[in-house]
Amino acid sequence: MSGSHALMVGSTSWGCTLAMQLARAGSRVSVHCRSAAEAERLSAEREERRLLPGIALPDSLEFTTTEGVPRSPDAVFFAVPSQQLRESVEAVLPSLQRPLPPLVSASKGLEVGTELRMSEVMAEGARELGEVPPLAALSGPNIAREVALELPATTVVAGREASVTGALREMLMTPGFRVYTSSDIVGVELGGALKNVIAVGVGIGDGLNLGENGRAALATRGLAEITRLGVALGATPLTFTGLAGLGDLILTCTSQRSRNRYVGEQLGKGRQLDAILGEMVHVAEGVDTTRVVRALARRYGVDMPIVDAIYRILFEGERPRDAVRSLMTRAAQDELTGQPPL
Repeated sequence: MSGSHALMVGSTSWGCTLAMQLARAGSRVSVHCRSAAEAERLSAEREERRLLPGIALPDSLEFTTTEGVPRSPDAVFFAVPSQQLRESVEAVLPSLQRPLPPLVSASKGLEVGTELRMSEVMAEGARELGEVPPLAALSGPNIAREVALELPATTVVAGREASVTGALREMLMTPGFRVYTSSDIVGVELGGALKNVIAVGVGIGDGLNLGENGRAALATRGLAEITRLGVALGATPLTFTGLAGLGDLILTCTSQRSRNRYVGEQLGKGRQLDAILGEMVHVAEGVDTTRVVRALARRYGVDMPIVDAIYRILFEGERPRDAVRSLMTRAAQDELTGQPPL
């Protein structure tokens, strides 16, 4: 939307990409960086050489720290790793004018310890200041580099206020980036977070050379598990058939750029988790999210055998082939009801 002013919190690959997209759509954009040194480097180099090498950042983007954030942006987008969101919210919101503008999560994860969705973390931070701003979440099948290169892509902006999601859509949408809206913020957030867990499992299968049948089975039954938990938490089932559900799941389970699939693939090849994560430049959200999803499944009594198997591989040292065997030898059941067949 021409004339809008957006604050992007996070100079991650996705943060820089969304900042570029907002600028393309006509907004003035300020990007909040972790340090003055980072802000100065990005301002001077106009390239995030570590995360988005070879892609020029527009001269119109402003890079700043907490001390220099605009006091009255039209919207605040958070594109930081999920376990850093609370810290970022607490750092930025006190600098903003009241009432607070819409807060948008572009992070795909769940908070370890609290088991909260990202919009719930933002809401808690705002309540500490006595504020109840509009909340939204952005999620979909979006590889940052492809969006940065203006290859065709689609995404979903979800929130409970149609006027807010409509305005956010206008701030983001261009001919190369089509934005849909949804009122199911729970489902959109859960779809974006849980698909990372399933992608780790698909990657494990790829590392074990289980074949394309196995990949399809893991992704499909993984979607069934995502949907079961989502419905238990208040989401609309159909959301998981859309861009933030099935669409993002397909991308994350098949893309060679998928961090979570890569982690799983390396585990399937016999490598240790700490070594894999230690060499990665980007964050693989599915690892921490697995802890939270397993805890939520147990609390709500939702059967998630694939998630359980991934958890055992990640955190209990179970051999991947043993986990696959346990999945394949479970008792027979009806596909849709999960009950024993007649």
